[in-house]
Amino acid sequence: MENRIQAILTLDMEKIPANFQEILVHEKQVVEELKQAGFLEHLFLRQSKNGAILIFKDIDEEKAKELMEKLPLYQLNKSVEYLNLIQQF
Repeated sequence: MENRIQAILTLDMEKIPANFQEILVHEKQVVEELKQAGFLEHLFLRQSKNGAILIFKDIDEEKAKELMEKLPLYQLNKSVEYLNLIQQF
């Protein structure tokens, strides 16, 4: 069984800067790096368009927090919740 960390990122939509599109480009680059490194298993955009859910694999919560802080959109967070998961199937 492999462990997973689910990070639920909620953005503060009132703090969205004018250069938001540029931030998104950089965000995609960092996400791709995390994916290629094998840390990030899934990324889901929330239908409410105010955040995302990221699933990290084979790392602990402390490492997940460290990786989340590297995301450009993390600076716009309203809240971040971390859940430790154990995959059953």
